[in-house]
Amino acid sequence: MFKRVLIANRGEIALRILRACRRLGLETVGVYSKADEDALHLRFVDHKVCVGPPASGESYLNIRNIIGAAEISGADAVHPGYGFLAENEEFARACADNGIVFIGPSPEALSLTGNKANAREAMRRAGVPVLPGYSAPDLDDSVALRVADEMGFPVLLKASLGGGGKGMRVVMNRQELVKTLPLVKAEARSAFGSEEVYLEKFLRDARHVEIQVLGDAHGRVVHLFERDCSIQRRNQKLLEEAPSPALSPETREAMGEAAVRGASSIGYCGAGTMEFLLDGEGRFYFMEFNARIQVEHPVTEMVTGIDIVSEGIRVAAGEPLSFSQEEVRLNGHAIECRINAEDASRDFLPTPGLIEKWNPPGGPRVRVDSHCYQGYRVSPNYDSLLAKLIVHGRDRDEAVRAMAQALREFEIEGVHSLIPWHLRLMRNRRFLSGSYHTRSVEQGEFQ
Repeated sequence: MFKRVLIANRGEIALRILRACRRLGLETVGVYSKADEDALHLRFVDHKVCVGPPASGESYLNIRNIIGAAEISGADAVHPGYGFLAENEEFARACADNGIVFIGPSPEALSLTGNKANAREAMRRAGVPVLPGYSAPDLDDSVALRVADEMGFPVLLKASLGGGGKGMRVVMNRQELVKTLPLVKAEARSAFGSEEVYLEKFLRDARHVEIQVLGDAHGRVVHLFERDCSIQRRNQKLLEEAPSPALSPETREAMGEAAVRGASSIGYCGAGTMEFLLDGEGRFYFMEFNARIQVEHPVTEMVTGIDIVSEGIRVAAGEPLSFSQEEVRLNGHAIECRINAEDASRDFLPTPGLIEKWNPPGGPRVRVDSHCYQGYRVSPNYDSLLAKLIVHGRDRDEAVRAMAQALREFEIEGVHSLIPWHLRLMRNRRFLSGSYHTRSVEQGEFQ
């Protein structure tokens, strides 16, 4: 096992990783930008190192500075969390070249999963269902139009090296495709350094359902069942729940088996998520593989009782998974609401500023993962996530009631938050029935 782990991230995930390290008896190193000098996790780490100015490109995304921080602090492992360098092949290789363990998959796995077209082909070969699609480094109008005509509109354009919903547009017709293609290329180049674009068939009113997997260096891969992430706006998730209200037991079993088969085919080691689209007939299709811990991992932890972050650290140290597939059980229902510093009445506009009041909820089976506190200033430099509010119930109805109560207790003043929006959602008939899809928010079904 490691002695000292550097946490190459910020916010709530930095605290989550710190707590897992403490449970395993490991020392921790916290890094921070000059905008994060008052970060909560820095109060509890054993060592801390400033890695640059507020701009993430000069701090949290600066590979040289992060590696330097690990060397200065004597860290023998680095946990990247999610976002920033979490799926960066170059960073994983830099860790290895400097004798530091990257707590995550191998650089080879990151290279494969980081390219949507290559990942899709690998999953197809492994027998995982995939949607019709096409990718090219220099996709032009004529080829894109020909492929889209063959598949049939609507189609989805997205950055091949993208993630987190960035660089992604739905295109309804030929004219819109010609207009949108250069925009997606520009977004892809700006966000991911590559203009390579992937084009695939778009499913109307689909569900976004993902399977949590864990693999170790001894060849074992298991799944921890699914999360439903269909409530999102502009491809950014707002709420997740487990299990999905849309899956039959047969589909759940088939989807889990497909995820394990796909992850095993690439020798995956660590925590990862196989993301699928589910159509109205119960058919599912591979969308992408996120080779990292997910923001929404707590809902899976709540229904399985498995500490996903700790397992990821243990397998990175060469230890086998501490449980078998047969030992994984679904227990009740969990819901996670992302409490962002955003104003839903102004198209979810981010609202950074000073938190003047912070009173999180409590009670049995209520969990709040957050880095915020009264007097904390929400920076405009980074993601607007304030907290993840997670509840657990014996069934979905009980979980919904528990979430509504927890939201009513959650008091935040000084910045706008999504608490009022989530409260309305807990009373919405379509949400209560479980009959929603990925475009329900955009189509105004939760007003």
